[in-house]
Order: sequence, then C-alpha cells, then structure tokens
Amino acid sequence: MIADAVPPGLILILAVVPAVLLRGRLRQAWMLLVPALSLLNMLALPEGNHFLLPFFRQELVLARVDRLSVVFGIIFHIIAFIANLYALKVEDRFQNAAALVYAGAAVGAVFAGDLFTLFVFWEMMTLGATFLIMARRTEKSMAAGFRYFMVHVVSGLCLLGGILLQVQNTGTVAFGYIGLGTLSSWLIFIGFGVNSAWPLLHFWLPDAYPESTVTGAVFLSAFTTKTAVYVLARTFPGTEALIWIGAAMTVFPIFFAVIENNLRRVLSYSLINQVGFMMVGIGIGTELSLNGTVSHAFSHILYKALLFMSMGAVLHQTGKINATDVGGLYRSMPWTCTFCIVGAASISAFPLFSGFVSKSMVMEAAALGDLRLVWFLMLFASAGVLHHAGIKIPFCAFFSHDSGIRCREAPLPMLLAMGLAAALCIGIGVYPQPLYGLLPFPTDFQPYTAGHVISQAQLLLFAALAFALMLLSGTHPPEIRAINLDVDVLTRMGGRAFYRLADRSLNALNAWADEVVAHRLVRRLAEFFRMPSCNLQRVGFRALALFVGNHQWMRERISLEASRCEHGMHPIGVGVLRAVVLLTILTILVIFW
Repeated sequence: MIADAVPPGLILILAVVPAVLLRGRLRQAWMLLVPALSLLNMLALPEGNHFLLPFFRQELVLARVDRLSVVFGIIFHIIAFIANLYALKVEDRFQNAAALVYAGAAVGAVFAGDLFTLFVFWEMMTLGATFLIMARRTEKSMAAGFRYFMVHVVSGLCLLGGILLQVQNTGTVAFGYIGLGTLSSWLIFIGFGVNSAWPLLHFWLPDAYPESTVTGAVFLSAFTTKTAVYVLARTFPGTEALIWIGAAMTVFPIFFAVIENNLRRVLSYSLINQVGFMMVGIGIGTELSLNGTVSHAFSHILYKALLFMSMGAVLHQTGKINATDVGGLYRSMPWTCTFCIVGAASISAFPLFSGFVSKSMVMEAAALGDLRLVWFLMLFASAGVLHHAGIKIPFCAFFSHDSGIRCREAPLPMLLAMGLAAALCIGIGVYPQPLYGLLPFPTDFQPYTAGHVISQAQLLLFAALAFALMLLSGTHPPEIRAINLDVDVLTRMGGRAFYRLADRSLNALNAWADEVVAHRLVRRLAEFFRMPSCNLQRVGFRALALFVGNHQWMRERISLEASRCEHGMHPIGVGVLRAVVLLTILTILVIFW
C-alpha cells in the first residue's frame, strides 16, 4: 500500500492545478473528490515513519503516522470536504486554490516527522490563510490579510530561530517532546503560541477571520489554531504554563464576545475561548487530559465550522452580519436557523451533542488533578459560552427583533454542508465511542453518568436564567453599532509610532550620509588625490606648524611648496624620497599586519 501512496497533504496541494484549469461541474466534482482521495491515501499508510529524505546529514520524515497524527488527519479531511461542499458554488479560482493549499499544508504539518518539514508546511499555511482572507477583495480584508501575514511571519521567524538553535543544541531535527528550559524551546513555544491565539497574541484572529470571505472563514476556523494545538500536544505536554495560559484563554474572550456587534467576530472570540480548554488539557499532560484535548479539537472543528457556515449563510443572503442589522430571519431561513441551533447546542456542551462528550473529559482531568481554580474558571467559561455563542448567535440572527429583512434560504450546497456537520455533531454526541476509539490513548471514560449530566444541566439552566434576567432587567450590554477595541489597538498605535520614528530617523540619516559622504567627503577625496603627494606634504607642514608655531616663515614655506606642487617644480630627489618613504611604510604594514 505504501508504494501507491504519497505524503499526506500532497494530493490536496497538487490538486490546485486542476482546480484552476477545470470549469463548471468538473471543477465542482474535483473539489469534492480531492479530500476523499487524500483521506484514502492517508489511511493507506501504516503506523511508522515514511517518505524519508536525506537533508544535510539529517533525515527528513514527510509522514509520521501514529494515533495522534491520524485523528487530526481524519478531521482535517472531513472538514475540508464539508467546507468545499459549502463553497461549491464559488467560482473564484483564487479562493479554491488558496483553500486547497491551506488544507493540504495543515495535513502535511500534522504528519511531519521533523522540524524542518513542519516549518515548510507551517509557512504554507500562512500563505494559504492570507490569500483566503484577501480573497474578499475589500479594503478591510486586504488590510486584515496583510496584518495576519505580518503577525505569522513573526511567528514563523520565532519558530525558525528556535528550530535552528534546537538542531545546534541536540544535533537532530527530530519532531517530538521538547519541553521548556532552553532558549530554543522558548522560541518554538512562542512560535506555536502565536498560532494558538494566546492572550495578548490573539488579536490577529478576531481581526482577520471576520474579514475573510463567506466560505474562507469556514476553512480558517478549522486549521490554524488546531494545527497549533496538535504541535503543542506533541512537543509540550505537561507544561504547567499552558494550564494558566489556557485558563486565561477560556475567560477573557467572553467579555469581548458579549459586547461585540459583528456576529462573525463573536464566533472568533468564542474560538479562542474553546482553544483555551485544549491548552489546559495539554498543560495537565495526563492521558485523560490529552484525550480530552484531542477529542475537543475534533468536536470543535465541526461545531465551530457549523456556526461559521450558518453566519456565513446569513451574510451571503442578506449582506449583513451585525446583530443590530439582522434578526427575525427564522422565517426566511428555517433550515439555517435549525443548523445554527445544533451548533450552538454543541458548543454549549448540551448532553447528546458533541461538545458535551469532549469538554467533559478536560473538566474531569482538571478535577482529578486537584486544579480547583482552573476548574472553576473553566466552569465560569462554560457558562459564558452558552451566553455569547449558545444563545447570542442564534438569538440575534434569527429571533431578537424583526429586522424587516426577507430573503431566500441559503443555496442547496450550503444547506447540505451545514446538514452534514450538524449530523456529525449529533452523532458524536449520541454515540461517542467511535471518536474515543481514535484517541491517542485507550480510554474507558463515560460521559453519560448521572453526575456529569446533572451538573451540566444545572450549569446550562442557571446560565440561561442569568441571561434572561439580565435581558429583562436591562443590565445586559445592549447591541449597539460600535467598534470595540482589543489589544491590537496598542500594536497599531505602537506600529505607527515606530514607523514614524524609523521613517524620520532613517531618512534623516540618509540625508546626512548623502550630504557628508556623497558630496563633501567624495569632493574632498577627489581634490586630495588629484595631487596626493603635495597634499600629504602640506599636511606634514601644518602638523609641524603646531609644534614650532605658525610663524611667517612657516606660512611662506607652505605657500612655496604648494606652488612647487601645483607646477611640478620639485627636484627629482624629493620625488624619490617620497617614494622610498611610502614603500617603507607599506613594507612595515605588510610585515607587522
């Protein structure tokens, strides 16, 4: 089977060429066929290292197949198929190509068996995601895409610097457990952290994702952050710092999401919140917590894509996405509304939905690890998720006030994609054993115990009551047309200030160099070397004048010698003496230097 296979992800990347050349239904069929072919190719590879390449006395591994890489590979292919189905009517070949490169690079990254191969696919992901954001071709999307690219270039530079130092320290490019402790490990850690949207490094996500195309946001919600989750689970399991980073990630986006008006930006903050649960699981580092991280990443890709698809359908059909502009769409878009509610129930971890069977594993691991504060923060965050994603998204888009918008239901490919994702969310929630069977470690975890179900039902009930009471009492933040500031305002202000400082200082330095070097110095040197021996003699006389005094006879002597130099009236012996002195100086320099 190996002889007929190729490195995972390569089929998706090479499929760009036919996707650009084909037209109409052939192109649509190709976009649906490629993820299936790539998945079959991946499943044909047995466990182990495959496609080894020599590289500067190192060995590159293009396909490391184990349980961790396979489960991510499966869900990446599933979501690539669903997203391509959702985008089936898109005629923009640029978007199609960027999506295939992005998905293929993500698959290649999770199967990379060495750090250099990982870096190559890591940077390919950046390019694919940037093009997906810019594909909307608006001023905002172009600017957001550029900012996304710059942030991830910094991430890539940190990663590359860490990899080079790691290879220098260890002598190997092996991609495995690293742990913190050296400069190289910290650089790699930060490089992965940028893509994970850690606190203070997260601003690129809610800035870029809402500005992408309707279909591009579905791809973006799946790959960048989940690939970062995978590499952190591979390299830094059990790192305590990740527990607290993850705990902060679960909490702080809630406050931004509650006051945000743009519903796709609400989902972006919600995405950061959910990745926080995965960070906590990696930081705890037990088999249960890592299984919880992987299963939650699997579930999250599905329900987050479903929510982005539902909001994308609203944007596609109405041209609006702000909570103040939409509302009352359940009559016009009943199927989209239903699928959105399924996604909302899944992200809120309702029993019988996918989020419940995955998030509860991470919560259980935190409780067993006696991490009471972390467990409480995640409990608070779970209530907040119901508030801003489980209720706000479907409520503001499909119920709330009647916006007066009357539109058609989403196109059939969009409905089919949302229906497939919704079916998987329900199927995993009802019968999680197939997902549990894919996890990296064997598990006998039972989500549907009385304790789990009752405690989650209580949490959801009281969170919903709190939302209703805040809404009725008028204490809930109103949905208003406003721009909410995130930490990126500091980077933008700082960036502008740095640009002005660099522009003024460097331009001033350039002007000074042009005046001093290009004009004065060059002119003086040209004048000096027109008669170098005479000028050297003049310098010598002036130096002598400093010691004996600037007498009249000295000035006359300097004037006489200058006249002799200018008219070539020196005796020949003087020229010979100068040549001997010069050769002596050069000889001394050669001997002693």
